[in-house]
Amino acid sequence: MAKQKYYAVWEWRDTGIFSNWEECKKSVEWYIGAKYKSFASHEEAKIALRYPAHDYIGNATKPAKVSEIDIKKYGEPIMDSISVDGAWNTVSGWCEYQGVITNSGENIFHGWPYADGTNNIVEFLAIVHALAYCKEKWLSLPIYTDSQTAISWVKSKNARTKQPRNATNFELFILLDKAILWLKNNEYKNPILKWETKVWGEIKADFWRK
Repeated sequence: MAKQKYYAVWEWRDTGIFSNWEECKKSVEWYIGAKYKSFASHEEAKIALRYPAHDYIGNATKPAKVSEIDIKKYGEPIMDSISVDGAWNTVSGWCEYQGVITNSGENIFHGWPYADGTNNIVEFLAIVHALAYCKEKWLSLPIYTDSQTAISWVKSKNARTKQPRNATNFELFILLDKAILWLKNNEYKNPILKWETKVWGEIKADFWRK
């Protein structure tokens, strides 16, 4: 008896997951540019749709991005939450951060580009900004970040950056000092959670510049 297959369709008439070839065929036939691929399980197909089609198509020997063990271990993210992320230009040194509502992608704050920073600094500032936002609005939503370093800085209420202060990043370090002071003077109940990129794809607050 043939094993069950699940078909992930990235492009054309109906995108999504199909549990048999006949249904998948109805969606992709007559379209030369259709992008689809079969998977051994529904979970693998669901995870694949979170990534670009070219990560899977055209390489039949490429292993799945996510193991069944990882899928069972991490489950699904809590969509009723806030996601934050930072971006840092390695050439110019400019950096910024933002926060979004995870389930809708609605942007709720954006820290504009600051000079001579680091990715860790803006990831940290993003979490603290989200905590302050939630406290102001009486929200107990979980906060997701893909930076374990930023999580550890928040827990210790200290930004252990090696970036030197100077006249160029003066504004950024003022924000950093204020964020540390806020953590020391405020309590919060929001869980700060690690976004598992390997399993869930890019965090919803990502700047999509990779």
